[in-house]
Amino acid sequence: MKILYSHRTKSADGQYVHIRSLTDALKARGHEVIMAGPDDYGAAAPRALDAEKGVSARAFLPKPAYEAAEMLYTLRGYARLSAAAKVAKPDIVYERYNLYYHAGVHLARARKLPLMLEVNAPLFDERSAHGGLALKPLARMSEGAVWRAADKVLPVTRVLARMIEARGVAADRIEVIPNGVDREFLSDVDSTPIRRKYGLHASIVLGFTGFVRDWHGVDRILRYIAASERPDLHLLIVGDGDARGPLEREAKVLGVERQLTFTGVVQREHVAAHVAAFDIALQPAVVAYASPLKLMEYMALSRAIVAPDRDNIREILTDDVDALLAKPDDEAALHACLDALIDDAGLRARLGQAARASCLRQRLTWEANAEKVEKIAWSLLSRR
Repeated sequence: MKILYSHRTKSADGQYVHIRSLTDALKARGHEVIMAGPDDYGAAAPRALDAEKGVSARAFLPKPAYEAAEMLYTLRGYARLSAAAKVAKPDIVYERYNLYYHAGVHLARARKLPLMLEVNAPLFDERSAHGGLALKPLARMSEGAVWRAADKVLPVTRVLARMIEARGVAADRIEVIPNGVDREFLSDVDSTPIRRKYGLHASIVLGFTGFVRDWHGVDRILRYIAASERPDLHLLIVGDGDARGPLEREAKVLGVERQLTFTGVVQREHVAAHVAAFDIALQPAVVAYASPLKLMEYMALSRAIVAPDRDNIREILTDDVDALLAKPDDEAALHACLDALIDDAGLRARLGQAARASCLRQRLTWEANAEKVEKIAWSLLSRR
């Protein structure tokens, strides 16, 4: 089939990884995917990942003006979608949800096409709590309207699915599709060059991947390393992010700066080798509705995982079966999990092997996700 993929994402980060991985998997299944995002025209090759935010109008516009600009961006997005649809004549519209963005809804209605809406976060709640919203009633109304207009809504967790259902979307129009892993994470990976590169051959490596922010709780790991007084522990952060400077300063204050390494941004083809170098894979904190991409990658590579004991995490992991889950926001509980894993290589191996088996059993791959999207799309088309 021909799938018109609508999105509003310009960043080259985890969001881009999700978009690229799913669309590549759909193409591999023989479908034509027509990309219609802000940076898609002429960008057939994958973009390099980076941690640059660029200059956003949000930095200098008052909040009401910025949100009004977001609403107006739907017009630009609709023009882009309409132009692509005129040429490609798609069978279905697949949109990655963004607050105030209604381009996919309008295009689907105008052309009488089914609309699948992927939802990764309840952005009204998220921005109200963290980024700030000035036009809250309008933003909430906008979000609910887009969710209810879709023929199928695809949240990444059951927690998020319940939030969407509470906003008036019928349960039979919701299908949970969590994040996945690319095939290379399921292949044998040699971590020796990475350990050699960073001088980790004699270390127990505590690892974290991604764009690290304050709320990820990585500072708790530094405090653990300092309190343990074990020079063989090393925190390897595969990525970059806003929290890098504060974490490096805290490591220096704690006297463990030699036991912390930031790799900077690592391109996708090299991430698996870095994760394979971890002895213990970390997700110290998580938002309550997220499907962390890093967790699936940790699982696929048989890493021993420490994560928060939250509903969304328990959707894919089980405490003391394929991970150790610590009570959220309980630093002592997190440290106890680390104690158990650091002192017991056998436990690390058992949990890592079980995590990989769980990843395979649950089919947490982009290939399987593309198959699910395909089946839903054919079902929607058959009703038309």
